[in-house]
Amino acid sequence: MMLKPISYKNDKIIILDQTKIPEDEIYIEVDTIEVLYEAIKMLKIRGAPLLGIAAAYGIRLSSTINLNKNIDDYKNCLLNDITILKSSRPTAVNLFNVLNKAEKSINSYNDKFRIHESLVSLAVKTHEEDREMCDKIADNGVNLIKNNAKILTHCNTGVLATGGIGTALGIIYRSFWKGKKPDVYVGETRPLLQGARLTAFELTNEGINVHIIPDSARAYIMMEKKIDIVITGADRIAMNGDTANKIGTFDTAINARYFNIPFYIAAPTSTFDKNASDMNDIPIEQRNPEELYKVGYQGLTKTKADFINPAFDITPNKLINGIITEKGIILPPYEKNIPDFI
Repeated sequence: MMLKPISYKNDKIIILDQTKIPEDEIYIEVDTIEVLYEAIKMLKIRGAPLLGIAAAYGIRLSSTINLNKNIDDYKNCLLNDITILKSSRPTAVNLFNVLNKAEKSINSYNDKFRIHESLVSLAVKTHEEDREMCDKIADNGVNLIKNNAKILTHCNTGVLATGGIGTALGIIYRSFWKGKKPDVYVGETRPLLQGARLTAFELTNEGINVHIIPDSARAYIMMEKKIDIVITGADRIAMNGDTANKIGTFDTAINARYFNIPFYIAAPTSTFDKNASDMNDIPIEQRNPEELYKVGYQGLTKTKADFINPAFDITPNKLINGIITEKGIILPPYEKNIPDFI
């Protein structure tokens, strides 16, 4: 039985605390925007598509909390909560897309009950559409996977990152269910180990063969294990195909190109940023250096060295063989072909 990372019940958002996996499965009841903001900031809930869903449920929750106020105060409270959520994580565009839709609804009506109805509808629709997009991405990508394929992926792009079976992992799930017997290699994804903790947890629970490798061993694994294909997800994609994803994706793509291994991105069209012409328009989140303190046997709390902890990097379009979406696989030249899909 697959995990349920988010739901909305009794005017509360129920989220699975992903910082506790794989040791524990603990669910948190979110009843304020401040609690949701903290959950997003601390990666208790993460993954670009899932953050979009969380944002939609968040504004639905805010509307419910403030519905007893007069129309002006009601609107101001909602718009303030949108600002709070937008400040949580800057790179994942799905969150911003959903909040912009909510903001448009709030500014379009002067009837708070009509606004509330539109925000409830937005939340339900966002979740359901993402579930459907995951299935279609899997359908469109599964033919890229040959029988007994050795697949390398990065970070976590499955049930724990989306509203459905996932993007890159959704393709792996679909290939497994079709009897293709994929053999999956996943990097730890330092410093918070989303690959080692979350992806390995998901896939092994489904019975899929998984190997956890050091992030620094990807080139070695590509050479020694004869990797057939690399598939990752995306947090934001520019209109020229430049793709922001978890830190380590860029060097994975470089290694794949060196070994002539096809490198694909799997993401819904909601991950494309129409306002980003290329990588220069994509903000990169810099996270707390304390995430780097606990390494090896001793930790680094006493070091005098500086820490740099970017959460994402950007893979240039020329290193990407194709972008697998719910509408089909986008191939180069991306500047020409992307507009036909979004």
